Amino acid sequence: MANVLETQRVIDTWNREALPALEQFVRIPAKSPHFDPEWAAHGYLDEAMELASAFCQRHLPAAQVRIERLEGRTPLLFVDVPGSDEAAGTALLYGHLDKQPENSGWSDGLGPWQPVVREGRLYGRGAVDDGYAVFSTVVAIAELQAAGLRYPRCVLVIEACEESGSFDLPAYLDALAPHIGQPELIVCPDAGCGTYDRLWNTTSLRGMITGTLRVDVLREGVHSGDAGGVVPSSFRILRQVLSRLEDPETGRVLPQLCGVTIPELRRQQADHAGAVLGDLTRDRYPFLRGVEAQSETPAERILDRTWRAALEVVGAEGLPPVEAAGNVLRPFTATKLALRLPPTSDAEAVAEGLEALFTENPPAGARVEFEADAVASGWAAPEPEAWLADALEQASARHFGAAPVHMGEGGTIPLLNWLKQRFPQAQYLVTGVAGPGSNAHGPDEFLHLDAARRLTACLGEALHALAARPR
Repeated sequence: MANVLETQRVIDTWNREALPALEQFVRIPAKSPHFDPEWAAHGYLDEAMELASAFCQRHLPAAQVRIERLEGRTPLLFVDVPGSDEAAGTALLYGHLDKQPENSGWSDGLGPWQPVVREGRLYGRGAVDDGYAVFSTVVAIAELQAAGLRYPRCVLVIEACEESGSFDLPAYLDALAPHIGQPELIVCPDAGCGTYDRLWNTTSLRGMITGTLRVDVLREGVHSGDAGGVVPSSFRILRQVLSRLEDPETGRVLPQLCGVTIPELRRQQADHAGAVLGDLTRDRYPFLRGVEAQSETPAERILDRTWRAALEVVGAEGLPPVEAAGNVLRPFTATKLALRLPPTSDAEAVAEGLEALFTENPPAGARVEFEADAVASGWAAPEPEAWLADALEQASARHFGAAPVHMGEGGTIPLLNWLKQRFPQAQYLVTGVAGPGSNAHGPDEFLHLDAARRLTACLGEALHALAARPR
């Protein structure tokens, strides 16, 4: 692929155009509906949409730009950019403008709605998750136009509900289906990166099931001295039931429900990613002294968090605080579970199997109940076609000076599975700059500016590669 975009030109344009707009975006407390039930009255999501809409209109004057509004739903920005020619194909580019809440613990001089550029980072809520995406996407397209290079028809879908689970997005995708068409490339810059010195291409995401597991043994609590040894402990029974799913010695989720065969290509890519990341696969987490990771090698840690199931107890009920705990044999114990699933597991089938696994043949005849409250399958990217694989290799080398890394992520983005079902023939570029320390959702969230600028150039090259690919 030819040297299509000049790195420095993209950097200069991004600094001049995207950065001021992104700083303005950070100032808007556009919290997602889950965190701001009065979002419609407050108007911040609308303000963020208007800002992004104006940016698109200013830099892509030939595009159709409109803010879509379905009754009772958050707004969505829809942008349709005509391609350089009819044979250039169609790309669908995703982003979101809603944000997580403020959180506490921001460092002195920093705050969620206060954009601060310090040491090459833009601090503020939503800067990296995912405000930069729409501005970088527009700059990438505009730079292709300015350079006189081929580029595909680009359809931008920018939602305002992602941090609440994207529950409004399917309705918009249905309503806009005739206008979207059949994209050959789907771009989602809402993922992470292992380092800031190269392009990171996300190849998979895990699925997730959350739900409540509850064990009841009594109608009411009783004196533990009187009943202990006669009445079975609800906590012990809950541990027994959990051990049907998770090996209590190793922490491994037993394979009968959600074990999958890890593709050889993904193992090879994990080896490469592990060689690049090394001890970062362990040191990125705040381990206490002496605590060890579950796997010894970087490659296995990568597979642990991307292709293997993992169970976590994220909440509990029926257990009083330590300082308020009396000598009572408690009537019940309930835990909120979060089970991460391999990318290719069928989450609905696993959820059904979980209920049976937990509730059949309960120990001591206890009442055991499991109710799932969120079920989402993961996503596995198709093998990239040669034109895309070559474009990513060359773009990362050109604009970052290093080869790209292809690696899965441990989180869940339901959108990608929906899109895969709707557009089964599409290729994917799922990437991002939520890297080490960027702290999306937490205090001191930041966008690594140099990585964002160079990623913008890589996005442009991927779009050009789609338009120029052999037919």
